Amino acid sequence: MKTLFEKYQKEIVPRLKTELHLSNDLAVPRIKKVVVNTGLGKFLKDEKALEIIERDFTLIVGQKPTKRKAKKSIAGFKVREGVKIGIAATLRGKRMWDFLTRFISLTLPRLRDFRGINSKCIDKFGNLTIGIKEHIVFPEVSLEDLRNVFGLEVTIVTSAKNKESARALFQAIGIPFAKEESHKK
Repeated sequence: MKTLFEKYQKEIVPRLKTELHLSNDLAVPRIKKVVVNTGLGKFLKDEKALEIIERDFTLIVGQKPTKRKAKKSIAGFKVREGVKIGIAATLRGKRMWDFLTRFISLTLPRLRDFRGINSKCIDKFGNLTIGIKEHIVFPEVSLEDLRNVFGLEVTIVTSAKNKESARALFQAIGIPFAKEESHKK
């Protein structure tokens, strides 16, 4: 069975080269990195919950996350400068391709009421950002000792120059997009 990276190199690059009318293989859009992050919001006061969230996050991404601290104090949110407010992990290379394989083939189909990703999730630079409300859709998470459910944000950063070439890349690697409604009700 081919991995997603092998499929990308052997099948997707030549196909995108002809579809996008590019003259060089290096001009074909590629995935640079995947950034996965979560905010700790309501769990800031509970130290035990923070440990569990960090453990589950580590299982999901396959590497230890970095802690993100508040840059300035915001009284309305009861946040002080320097307090840990989130965790994030940047995946590159083999870990990135392994995560994308699991994410596309196992996690996305497990999302509740999933009808595809909206094409508006692709920004003008060709990056795709997907929000996941519950981390329990990942197969790595054990449901036996589940206490806290948290959301994640997955950003796939590409070298695409525009939305159209990025969408062609995402469709080629297997990310399902929602059907576009041609008429409004």
